[in-house]
Amino acid sequence: MNNFFTELKRRHVDKVALVYAVVSWLLFELAWILLPTFDAPEWMLPAVAVILGLGFIITVIISWSFEMTPEGMKRTADVTAGEILPYWSKRKFAAFVIGVAVIAFGLLAYQLLRSTGGQLSANNRTDKILIQGNPAGTQTVEVQPDGTARAEYSYNDRGRGDHITASWKLDNAGAPIEYDGHGNDYMKAPVEEHFEIKDGRASWKNRSEQGEQAVSGEAFYLPMNAPPEFFGVLARALLKAPNHKLPLLPAGDATIEKEGKITSGNTEFTQYRITGLGFSPQPIWLDRNGTPASVSSWFSVVPDGSESSISRLRDAQQKTDAAWSERIARAFAHVPRGDLVIRNARLFDPRDLSVTPATSVVVSGERIVRVGPDTDVKPSANAEIIDANGRFLMPGLWDNHQHFADNDGALDLANGVTSARDMANDTDTFLERVARFDNGSELGPRVLKAGIIDGTGEFAGPTKMRVDTGDQAIQDVDWYADHGYAQIKIYSSIKPELVPIIADHAHARGLRVSGHVPAFMSARQFVEGGADEIQHLNFIVLNFLFPDVKETRNRDRFIKVAERAQEFTADKPEVRDFISFLAQHHTVLDPTIGVFEGLFCGNPSAITPGLEEIVPRFPPQVRRAMLSGALEVPPDKQAAYHEAFPAMLRLLKAIHDAGVTIIPGTDALSGYTLHHELELYARSGIAPAEVLRMATWTPALVMGVDKDRGVIAAGKLADMILVDGDPTKNIRDIDKITTVIKGGKVYGPTEIEKALGITSREAQP
Repeated sequence: MNNFFTELKRRHVDKVALVYAVVSWLLFELAWILLPTFDAPEWMLPAVAVILGLGFIITVIISWSFEMTPEGMKRTADVTAGEILPYWSKRKFAAFVIGVAVIAFGLLAYQLLRSTGGQLSANNRTDKILIQGNPAGTQTVEVQPDGTARAEYSYNDRGRGDHITASWKLDNAGAPIEYDGHGNDYMKAPVEEHFEIKDGRASWKNRSEQGEQAVSGEAFYLPMNAPPEFFGVLARALLKAPNHKLPLLPAGDATIEKEGKITSGNTEFTQYRITGLGFSPQPIWLDRNGTPASVSSWFSVVPDGSESSISRLRDAQQKTDAAWSERIARAFAHVPRGDLVIRNARLFDPRDLSVTPATSVVVSGERIVRVGPDTDVKPSANAEIIDANGRFLMPGLWDNHQHFADNDGALDLANGVTSARDMANDTDTFLERVARFDNGSELGPRVLKAGIIDGTGEFAGPTKMRVDTGDQAIQDVDWYADHGYAQIKIYSSIKPELVPIIADHAHARGLRVSGHVPAFMSARQFVEGGADEIQHLNFIVLNFLFPDVKETRNRDRFIKVAERAQEFTADKPEVRDFISFLAQHHTVLDPTIGVFEGLFCGNPSAITPGLEEIVPRFPPQVRRAMLSGALEVPPDKQAAYHEAFPAMLRLLKAIHDAGVTIIPGTDALSGYTLHHELELYARSGIAPAEVLRMATWTPALVMGVDKDRGVIAAGKLADMILVDGDPTKNIRDIDKITTVIKGGKVYGPTEIEKALGITSREAQP
């Protein structure tokens, strides 16, 4: 054995091995740092390690078997000592080895500091908040020596946005035993929340909940207005929990599943899906330290320095979302084996408001081929028959003001919405979603797209399309026109002088023009500048407040309306004159009146008005979020706020009676709130049959798709709903949809709701 080691030294194998080892260490550290920077696949770093390991073996074998001579490499056995080229001196050799080792060690320390942050990153950090890719706020997280965590979270979204400061303590399982939070919600109403577990009892109090219950085992309280960090706390606790499942307080359960990993830069993120928080599994990302990141096309919260990772995380997340949505879509879309025939229906025609009993409708593929009396229609031998049993058959509904995300498409179909307009969204993942709606891989209606354009500044809207010049505006109009959009939506921060430029170019490209009335101009000036349509009824009221109220980019566009809406009655000359102006200019109104019922109700902790009978059927954690979000009412404005919404209902009726075209939209929870929007129109005094026309035939005419939609007739797309009632007499019967047909495919609302965790009406206590 001594001779073997002597021979190793004589042949300098020990020196070669040492040099190779430190150089390999250095190369591995460089690969560890650089490969993620270039988004290399995860397998490449282990491959580098394997290659370097194999290289070590080969190098040692070569060093043992060969020597370097002036004539090149020769076998060791064939050369004498005098022929071997001299090696470095001991001093140079040591300097080289130590130098390389120091560099490698420095790189290792750098990597360990980045990956663990010395627990600095995990315990004390700042997260960035982005809305549509634009910086909007921050979240700071600190962990004290005693284990108490503190987070402050705030962002600005057009003058709105949460500001929450919270602190909490966790038990050994990662579940909260204390939580205190305070600040304001999105609409700036104050919030305060407290939770604790003491002597085996959990107690909690916030502005809409107060309760206590005995706790045996682990349970996780989820605050009503928690900072985003708290969802990371939940994810980490679920990963520790048996079977990755925990009961939630006040109600419900949550589970977590791992979906995959993404390496971006020098950070490895793991995607998890938490079930029990929404209508579908909710995504969250954790790095190696458990630091969370949440991303979406709308709102993202990521650790400072990780902003460049958002697109990769979002793309991976979208693939997982799309796979889940496709499973649901394939499971609940029934494709008839031949013709589809609906018999014994009471057919509503929105063109003349007639209801014809004993009617049959024949569908072949995605279109209607015949409509006629039951006695005249003879189904083919292989036709699939739906016996309506005298139920009400009408065209599918339209929601003309949505912002599609997550499960909105499924909620729409479950509520009979087969056509919709999206009134502002991102310009990438949204287009992919619409394509999935169209090819049937995700449940959803037919969507017409409106592209948003805004100005710049503190109150700029959630879009990348922000302009300051006419040339920039024209460029954005062209982009939307080239990508199949039907309409331009002008937003509140656009310079008034740009409105005619945008309108003229949009009209030249065949696009309609609508929007918020920009700040520093009136609704009348907006229409005179070329707008075809106005979003939101509050901008009609603001027309009467101009020029006293010019700055409408902030919350004044709600607050001033709440304070003064009751002043502008339909008998006032200025009101009559402006309504007549709208009718003469054929201006369309998308009032979203349901939004203002919630904003002006005076109780931010109340259930969203109109959903009182619906919300109890939702999953527990969704129920908790279905609140009005009302503005805080100053003590001296109680009466004004109380009268504001009734005044807006009267204004809506006056606008309708003057012949102004109204199309219903929600700008709120999909599906269910459209039904309530229609109920509010009827409450204002508009006849229910007229309301149904507004929700079917009128939008098809306005948007120029009446050739295919809006009425049940031969040649039209087979978009229909069966209702167990008569909404021409009682508009609330629109809640009783039993069957939805879109493009000839048949859907059961109850089945869709069940897949989203919504209990059936029959199952309600």
